[in-house]
Amino acid sequence: MRSAVWNLASNDCFPGGPCNGILPDDPQAARQALGLAMLDADFITLVEVFPITHIDRLIELLAEKTLTYEKTILPQPASHLHIGFLHKPGITVDNPRFIPGSEGFDPAPDGDYDGGRQAFAVDVRAGQRFKAVVIGVHLKSGRDWRNQGIRDTQCEAIGEWITTLHNTPGYKQHTIILMGDFNMIPGQDVSNFHHLGGDDVMDFVSSWDLQDRYSHILSSGRANLLDGFAVSRRFSTRYVQGSLRLFPMHWAFKMGRNKFRDEVSDHLPFTASFRLF
Repeated sequence: MRSAVWNLASNDCFPGGPCNGILPDDPQAARQALGLAMLDADFITLVEVFPITHIDRLIELLAEKTLTYEKTILPQPASHLHIGFLHKPGITVDNPRFIPGSEGFDPAPDGDYDGGRQAFAVDVRAGQRFKAVVIGVHLKSGRDWRNQGIRDTQCEAIGEWITTLHNTPGYKQHTIILMGDFNMIPGQDVSNFHHLGGDDVMDFVSSWDLQDRYSHILSSGRANLLDGFAVSRRFSTRYVQGSLRLFPMHWAFKMGRNKFRDEVSDHLPFTASFRLF
C-alpha cells in the first residue's frame, strides 16, 4: 500500500480581506489534482483542506483522470482548516474521531489561544491482515517559545492518546501511523517530539531518513522539514524500511520552488509503502 501525506496550503487569507480557501474553478485545484494523480497513492492524508468541499472537488478532478478515490473527513470543531483522508476502493477506513485535547492551549498566564486543529484518527484495513490506526495532524505553527509551548500541549495530548491506544485491547497489535504537518523541526523542537512520541511508542522515521531534505517552502526561499511521519515501534514491520521519500513535486511540474509555492502549495508531499501480506 502506497501512502502519502500533503499540506494543500489552502489558508490563503489576507488581513481584512476574504478567506475563501481554494475555490472549485481555481487553477490551484486542477494543479493539486494533477499532483495527486502523479503520486497515485492508495491512501492519502490531506492537511489544510479548505473549504471542506475542496476534497470533493479533488475527487471529481481525479475521476476525470480515471483515478477513483473515496473520502473520510470531519469538520474541525474550532478551525476552518480541516484534515481529511483519500483512499482507493478496497481500503477500509472506519471509526473517524478527533483526539480530545489535541487542539492545545496557551500555557502562558495571559494566553488567549483558541482555534487549534485537533488530530484526526481513523482505523484502516487493507489486504487480509494489514490493520492500522492512522493519525493526521496539523500542529500549531510558529517558531517562538510561546508557539512551541502550545505545541507541547498538543503533542502531550496526542502522545498520551497513543500510549493509551497502544495498551487498549483490540488495538495492541495495530500499527500506529502518525503523519501530517508537525510544524516541528528535527533537532530544534526537542520537547515537542518528546511529548508527541508518547511513552517511547513512536519512531519518527522522517527525522532520520529525511535529515537533509525539506518539505516547507518559505517566501524567503529558505526551506524547512516541518512535515513529519512516524510509525509505532511495535507491530510496524509492515512499513517498508527506507521507503519514506519526499516527493519533489515542483520538479515533476518543471517549476522552481517559488513558482510552485505560489501556484500549487508551499509544502511538498511524503510517500511511504506498507506490506499488506
